[in-house]
Amino acid sequence: MRRARPDVTVTLVTLLPLLVDFAATGRIGPLHCGMPLTEAEELLGPGRPHPVIRMKGPDTDGYPYIWGGLELVVTRRCVSGIWIRLQPGSTVRLPPLVLPDSESYGATVLREDLLAALDSAGCRHEVNSVLTFDEQSSLWTRPADVCAVFALPSRDEHVPDRDRFYLDVLHKHTL
Repeated sequence: MRRARPDVTVTLVTLLPLLVDFAATGRIGPLHCGMPLTEAEELLGPGRPHPVIRMKGPDTDGYPYIWGGLELVVTRRCVSGIWIRLQPGSTVRLPPLVLPDSESYGATVLREDLLAALDSAGCRHEVNSVLTFDEQSSLWTRPADVCAVFALPSRDEHVPDRDRFYLDVLHKHTL
């Protein structure tokens, strides 16, 4: 374990196995689309509601409840989307249920590393042409229908190679 800043503990454990499992199954442990928000909050603790939910009330659909880098989008008080947001070159905070034994993990995941891990796990994937353009690329996993979006780093992202694609978000939606 090393200290990045006095207030953030970073371990050398990677979040890649969690990302591959989510991509392959569409679930994060017991978290899944279709579960009631109340059940998710029993597992994770209370989430931080999106400002629109705070303004308009808990029956406002299509906005997330947030636990660090984990977002659960809610429709009719049920989870309709699961998002893991990363910022390459930094750390990501995820609830202990999602990644136990640490407060933060390195959030720098190269496209090639995720693709190799998916291939190694036998998780099929294909290009998502709708979200692949210019400085962004995307893929869908099969059969879980999880979407991965990669991008070239922005100026404020401190990464080793500025010409490579890094994972920004991994997400699943249901209607």
